[in-house]
Amino acid sequence: MSQQIMQFFPIIALFAIFYFLIIRPQQKAQKEHASMLESLSKGDKIVTNGGLIVEVVKTEDEFFKVKLNDETIVKLDRSFVSKKLD
Repeated sequence: MSQQIMQFFPIIALFAIFYFLIIRPQQKAQKEHASMLESLSKGDKIVTNGGLIVEVVKTEDEFFKVKLNDETIVKLDRSFVSKKLD
């Protein structure tokens, strides 16, 4: 019986290492990004996945209206927000 458990020990150890080094940090980063998206409001400066620095004009359910310059306002999908600038 104990020999059977010892056979599966390396697989269990690899899964534990994989979980703590890859899965858990990725889940933590996703939660932080989701909370950052929820906290965005009018006037915040953000960076898009494409590298544009824009200002939030209005928040909607699935989109943000953002200002590219003084004249241009566009809709940006929430999934394309990379980070918030301070």
